Amino acid sequence: MATSSKRRNNYFLLSLGCSKNTVDSESMAQLLSKAGMQGVDSAKKAEVLIVNTCGFISAAKDESISALRELAENKKPDQLLIAAGCLSQRYGGELVERIPGLDGVIGTRRWMDIVDFVTSLRARKHPEPLYHLPTDAITVGSDERGAARVSIQGASAYIKIADGCRRPCAFCAIPLIKGTAVSRPVESIVAEAQQLARMGTQEIILVAQDSTDYGHDLGIKDGLAHLLEQLTDRVPEMPWIRIMYAYPGAVTDRMIEVMATRPQILHYLDIPLQHGSRKTLQRMRRPANIEWVYRTVEKMRVAMPDLAIRTTFIVGYPGETDQEFGELKQFVRDLQFDRVGAFTYSLEENTPSFDQPDHVPQEIKEARRDELMEIQQQISLAKNQAQVGKTLKVLVEGEGDGLTIARSYRDAPEIDGYVILDGVATVGEMIPVRITGAMNYDLVATVELNPISLINIG
Repeated sequence: MATSSKRRNNYFLLSLGCSKNTVDSESMAQLLSKAGMQGVDSAKKAEVLIVNTCGFISAAKDESISALRELAENKKPDQLLIAAGCLSQRYGGELVERIPGLDGVIGTRRWMDIVDFVTSLRARKHPEPLYHLPTDAITVGSDERGAARVSIQGASAYIKIADGCRRPCAFCAIPLIKGTAVSRPVESIVAEAQQLARMGTQEIILVAQDSTDYGHDLGIKDGLAHLLEQLTDRVPEMPWIRIMYAYPGAVTDRMIEVMATRPQILHYLDIPLQHGSRKTLQRMRRPANIEWVYRTVEKMRVAMPDLAIRTTFIVGYPGETDQEFGELKQFVRDLQFDRVGAFTYSLEENTPSFDQPDHVPQEIKEARRDELMEIQQQISLAKNQAQVGKTLKVLVEGEGDGLTIARSYRDAPEIDGYVILDGVATVGEMIPVRITGAMNYDLVATVELNPISLINIG
């Protein structure tokens, strides 16, 4: 059947998973648009349907498979359905067996070939699915086909600085999916930040599977600190630079100094610690030097008294005893993190933890997660209450139900809290506000009417 003229050259791209996945989706969209295709907001309007999947944990896999199945069941004969991203790289041909109607599978390591892949699908003479799943990831950063590795979200933008991971974490499938860590050139990242500044972007968020490993493969010592110096020197007009996904043990003295002395770099660090028990961390194949965490957090807080730290923990890891969970709870009480995310352990095939003994029952995992978050709620509330009376600079994000929503330096997009404003402000602007109230995760504020200096605020 001939392709419908209304759908021809239109593509629909559904992006699932984390912000790093969103960057990949935006990069593919740029290449498709440069090739003369037009993105549309409905699968019914498109010839090419693409789902950029997430394959990190079971819940994400289920969501991706469900989305693919729904599109496959409803697609017309003149439409092409492509599974892209992490789930595709991880499972390849198995997806076709589980999702009849899938036309193509393209993985994470050669996303930049999406236009050629669509061309091949259109030209195929037989209905068998096509696969594009090379294992080589070394071309990342040097063969991006002119696509910016950026995802713009309002006045903020994510920049992917590296892809892949070389860490040995026993529970994680990322190295299987992405391969080893490959850093992008400093010049490419700086050029993207400069372009974003010209567009009026107020915040750039640096993302990677492990941001503190940036530059290792390029031979750059203390690569993340070097990159931050380059960004602040060469893009001085960018108001906020936020760091996500730091690795324990890799936060160096130089990085702390750069964060503390460069005003553009927010006093905010996302550092997934995963647990607070040495024995559990050893089984996880994670850095188990708990003393390092205490020392480094103290060192950072001395250098940046207003530092906001976000971390994540896995509860119910195989072999986690009541004592080990108790050590995690005490760890959280001791360190008083500003933001915490707690997740129950997800059993993942082909990871070292899959075959570990003494798996924790699901009901115990969920109970531990809830208990840990109850502890953290009180800590988060106290941290927020300490902000009352202060003036903070916030980035206005939107309006709804008669309120204005903003974020301070303490709040990363989508995962942290908000500052709820009693007053009208312009979306996309940075303004000073006076904090008047605190909740477990959010703050309440009024817009400052009198001009004030914004130096050192946020």
